[in-house]
Amino acid sequence: MADAFAALAAARTSVRGFTTQPVNDELLRELLATARLAPSGANLQPGSFVQVRGAVREGLSGALCAAFRDGAAEAEDYSYFPAPLPGHLRRRQVAAARALYDSIGTAREDRAGRDLQFERNFRFFEAPVALVVTIERGMGSGCFMDLGMALYGLLLAAQSQGLASCAIGALASYPSLVRSHLGLGPEHQIVCGVALGYPDLSAPVNRTRTSRLAVDDFFRVLG
Repeated sequence: MADAFAALAAARTSVRGFTTQPVNDELLRELLATARLAPSGANLQPGSFVQVRGAVREGLSGALCAAFRDGAAEAEDYSYFPAPLPGHLRRRQVAAARALYDSIGTAREDRAGRDLQFERNFRFFEAPVALVVTIERGMGSGCFMDLGMALYGLLLAAQSQGLASCAIGALASYPSLVRSHLGLGPEHQIVCGVALGYPDLSAPVNRTRTSRLAVDDFFRVLG
């Protein structure tokens, strides 16, 4: 069982190319139920998952793409990255970007090509399932940690069923726009999106791989 879990965790990657095969509604509900088994402080179980489809999804993606192309900016609901980004973290960010754009043959100086790929975030990478993750305003910082555990549970549950996924932090850049298209009030903070579906194994972008820190880089023993 331990080996099976390690293999599942190792197999999960951020997938940005999906087939058109639909995901059964009941299967999606089962995945979400599994995700909610994640621990949370005082069992608050913070956060919500909103599936967008049909005209709602088309309208949201269209508006997000337009805002990105126009260079529009919004105040985000929470700070995703430290500002300024320390040098050692900036190097990891650059390495991850290089892995992505190298996989699709987009040069660093090809700004138009990079923008086109980034814009796919706002179309949920054309995945059959598009989710928007929210959290109630006023929740403490620890509740973001608890929601993150549930989110990872969802990604692993999907992987166990032969599905693939990608969390989409870019949605957090346009919280007011997302709320307006979803009919949500200001009490709902926009955390991220999730693309979910069956992976297109032939898509070059799905060859993207990023490195992980060695255990000794983030673990130490005292005493």
